[in-house]
Amino acid sequence: MTELAKGIAIGMVAGAAVGALAAMPKKRGSAMGRMLKTAGHIVENISDAMGL
Repeated sequence: MTELAKGIAIGMVAGAAVGALAAMPKKRGSAMGRMLKTAGHIVENISDAMGL
């Protein structure tokens, strides 16, 4: 897989996480924190699988 494809895949995951956070009501701070941690784990897993 090329570097461009790796970057696009990671960007898509990060963008989806940011979009989901922006759509959440402000009152759910703890849910937002959990989502950020989960998104971080997903990006790490994808990076590891791609060999970054």
